[in-house]
Amino acid sequence: QVQLVESGGGLVQAGGSLRLSCSASGLTFSRYTMGWFRQAPGKEREFVAVISWSGSLTDYADSVKGRFTISRDNAKNTVYLRMSPLKPEDTAVYYCAAPRNFGTFTTSQGQYGYWGQGTQVTVSS
Repeated sequence: QVQLVESGGGLVQAGGSLRLSCSASGLTFSRYTMGWFRQAPGKEREFVAVISWSGSLTDYADSVKGRFTISRDNAKNTVYLRMSPLKPEDTAVYYCAAPRNFGTFTTSQGQYGYWGQGTQVTVSS
């Protein structure tokens, strides 16, 4: 079965950096668009970033554009999210996800059928 496992979260001061990783198994990773989403306390889960199967296409939420960078290593079945500089409002549980249809390049979380368990990112002011 498909497994997505996030890592790299933690507690960091505002202005600091983190790199999240998501290791995938049970799917042909190199064919899949991959996305990052987040859910802050008391809020709905929201889109953060997406990357195409080849890495040639990316898209970001306006709130993170210019600060976050999504990338992937198909040889390692891993997608990354580099976050810098972090702000307190970036505090959330971060999830990686893969769409139901591997070729779909989308920011809509309804199109994603595979999700990791999430990793907590806490940014102190």
